[in-house]
Amino acid sequence: MDIDLIFKIAAIGIIVSILNQVLSRSGRDEQATMTTLAGLVVVLMMIAQKIAELFALVKQLFDF
Repeated sequence: MDIDLIFKIAAIGIIVSILNQVLSRSGRDEQATMTTLAGLVVVLMMIAQKIAELFALVKQLFDF
């Protein structure tokens, strides 16, 4: 597993948390929530791709 993936996830988390704080303090709580959900979806898609690669590797390893 690449260390770059961990850094990308951390960067997304930092950016989303900053945006969430800025939007919450300006009274836009709904948009802050949507920003948080969008960040979560992006990270889950990144992780889903890596899990798919893992399953493909295991399938190739055992020749199913």
